Amino acid sequence: MQSNPSLAPPRRFKALVFGIYFLVLLLMALFPPFYLSISGSAVIVLGIPLPIFYWIAIATLTGLGLWVLYIVESATGEIPEEGELQ
Repeated sequence: MQSNPSLAPPRRFKALVFGIYFLVLLLMALFPPFYLSISGSAVIVLGIPLPIFYWIAIATLTGLGLWVLYIVESATGEIPEEGELQ
C-alpha cells in the first residue's frame, strides 16, 4: 500500500482531497460544538450576524467545492460529453 499521496494514482488523490474537504464542511455543519461556539455571538460580518454568516459560508464553500470538483473532472475527461455513451 502506498503511504505517499503524491505517488497515489491521480484519481485516488483527487478523491482523498475532495473527501477531506467535504468531510470538514460536513463536520462544520453537523458537529454542534462548532456552531455553539459562535451561536451567541453579536459580531457582525459583512452586515450579517456571525451565526448566520457561518451557515452562508458553509453553503458557499460547498458550492465552490462542487464547482472545483466539476472543473477538475472536466479537465481530466471523467465527465462524458452530452450524448456520449459510457
